[in-house]
Amino acid sequence: MARLIHSMIRVLEEERSRAFYETAFGLAVADRIDFDSFTLIYMKNAESGFELELTVNKGQSGPYDLGTGYGHLAVSVEALEAEHARLKAAGLAPKDIKELKTPGGNAARFFFIEDPDGYKIEVLERSWRFR
Repeated sequence: MARLIHSMIRVLEEERSRAFYETAFGLAVADRIDFDSFTLIYMKNAESGFELELTVNKGQSGPYDLGTGYGHLAVSVEALEAEHARLKAAGLAPKDIKELKTPGGNAARFFFIEDPDGYKIEVLERSWRFR
């Protein structure tokens, strides 16, 4: 069976993006591979073996067009309100906490935050299917 191992996003400034993901989600650099025309930075934390691959294309001078196809990354946290307050105190501007009830009676509590390149990240409270 296949196992998901990473997701890649293109970022404009390595240091700015690394700092965001370190502060927001406790991700640390697991590996950094520098090529002539691009650099790959793999980030992860102890919560999961899944990695976020940041790709910095050398010579890229303007922001990427995220288009209409990208949705979001998602992370889960134990204490949603505390995480929201921590991110707000860090100056990362999380959106308001929302709740979405399913037809079956379950509910997802979450908020969104954007990284420096405009990628949306959903922060979900750990519950029924979001572990």
